[in-house]
Amino acid sequence: MAPSLKRVPACGPPNAEPDRRPVEGADADEELALLAKAVGHPARVQILRLLVRRDACICGDIVDELPLAQSTVSQHLKVLKEAGLIRGEIDGPRVSYCVEPRTLRRLRALVGSL
Repeated sequence: MAPSLKRVPACGPPNAEPDRRPVEGADADEELALLAKAVGHPARVQILRLLVRRDACICGDIVDELPLAQSTVSQHLKVLKEAGLIRGEIDGPRVSYCVEPRTLRRLRALVGSL
């Protein structure tokens, strides 16, 4: 089977706990600013959209989808991971990335509160 056609294991189960934190106030404003900074680059938005459409994706598959070098994609993945928007799980020599639904819902709620 070709590497890009191999089934990539999904990341573990997402955190399904409801997020009851306030969407207004100093802490919420700082959180929104940090998340907005993480999605403040078109390549990172493209990566998020790709991961939302797929159950999980390895870095090489993401590189195949975007007109960017592997090192550039890795840097964007790092920013998204540090912001908590995605998570990565080691799968042998590769890392399988997936979106973190709870954080994405939080971003939507914070933006919606504007």
